[in-house]
Amino acid sequence: MARLERVSVCVVGAGPAGLCAARQLAAHPAAFAFDVFERADQPGGMWLYTDRTGTDEHGLPVHSSMYKSLRTNFLQEVMCYPDYPFPEADDNSYPSHRVVLQYLQDFAAHFKLHQYIQFNTVVKAVTPRAADSDKAWSVLLQNLKTKEVFVKFYDAVMICSGYNSTPYIPTIMGLEAFKGNIMHCHDYRDPERYKDLTVAILGASFSGKDMSLEIATVAKTVYLCHNLTPIEYKMPSNIQQITSIKEATADGFILKDGSSIKVDALLYCTGYKYDLPFLNSECGISVRGKRITHLYRHLINIKYPTMALVGIPFIFIPFPFFYYQVAYFLKSLRNPSILPSTEEMYESEEKDFQERLAMGYPPRHAHKMGPLQWEYENTLADILGIQRIPPMYRELNEINTEHMKDFPTFRNYCHKEIYKKKLELSENQFTFNIEDLQL
Repeated sequence: MARLERVSVCVVGAGPAGLCAARQLAAHPAAFAFDVFERADQPGGMWLYTDRTGTDEHGLPVHSSMYKSLRTNFLQEVMCYPDYPFPEADDNSYPSHRVVLQYLQDFAAHFKLHQYIQFNTVVKAVTPRAADSDKAWSVLLQNLKTKEVFVKFYDAVMICSGYNSTPYIPTIMGLEAFKGNIMHCHDYRDPERYKDLTVAILGASFSGKDMSLEIATVAKTVYLCHNLTPIEYKMPSNIQQITSIKEATADGFILKDGSSIKVDALLYCTGYKYDLPFLNSECGISVRGKRITHLYRHLINIKYPTMALVGIPFIFIPFPFFYYQVAYFLKSLRNPSILPSTEEMYESEEKDFQERLAMGYPPRHAHKMGPLQWEYENTLADILGIQRIPPMYRELNEINTEHMKDFPTFRNYCHKEIYKKKLELSENQFTFNIEDLQL
């Protein structure tokens, strides 16, 4: 795309990634004109808790996967946007979903972002236009209150709608025979439905661990079924850690080691799948299980580099990560020369995937970051000529990871004093202002 005087941008979603995009776009009014489209009636995205499950008041699948007791796994001291800290009054390093939502809404109010957001508006389709069109993208929208359907045209599109709302449910042989209750953790809100029951939880990542501990307070027995490295922390006596499920029976499951269990309910804690129903094949993006292909740096649509999918990776400190992704994409819109050729972008994507496989990552972890997030963010920072992420972020994350080995108690730690001491060092201060980014 040739450099334009002012680039028009469509932002899909007003959750953490969408608000980050809006904040940076609004900081450069001479470079960008933009709209944010959000299906809810307020900002917050995934952090908008609701008791509802299934479908919302508009008949759409409920977006949020929040449950009542949820607290973050990340320290709020480093989870925040670089230019907007969590409030000092909260002395808990692991805030509840209510605190995070309030933080996001305060962020939107502080930077006066509401004026750019069209609430109660859902994106129905995003389609590339002919190369000789005045705008690159056609966006089909619907006002959920009036039911009006309309089209708008943009130079660029940023997909910021989140990727933790469409449950991934693995196939279990003979599941139709099972007579008990079946649910995915996307619909979990509290443990009361499991009172005095025997429950199988499939999956032992963050949600599986959290929910097993909570459900164990009311259930008779909880079987935590998984294929991961055996969990070493001390669990309540009514939680049994066992191997994963192979096959269902009428009253329970046969496990992969040949043993069997009888249960009243099955709770899937098996994560989410990428779901982009508003992007058709013309967009050049392909979803293959838990891998999205044709993305440069896990972000930019290689076929149409005026489209970005923000926040595709997983296992990373989210808000600072979005900060770098958004800045890089916006810079590429104003200065496309920072991107390599199309062929080089495809080669880079494949090289990244092969390196992950060589490190022992399974194909489904094509977008997993973990310790890779620091090099990723620093690479983007160096290309942009802006400050790298301060070393404190990595150091506090490593402390948090160590504490998480005792999963039932790790949220009891308060890291504020460590944070303040580290912040006294100049290398740990975020001195770069997004307004200073040369666009």
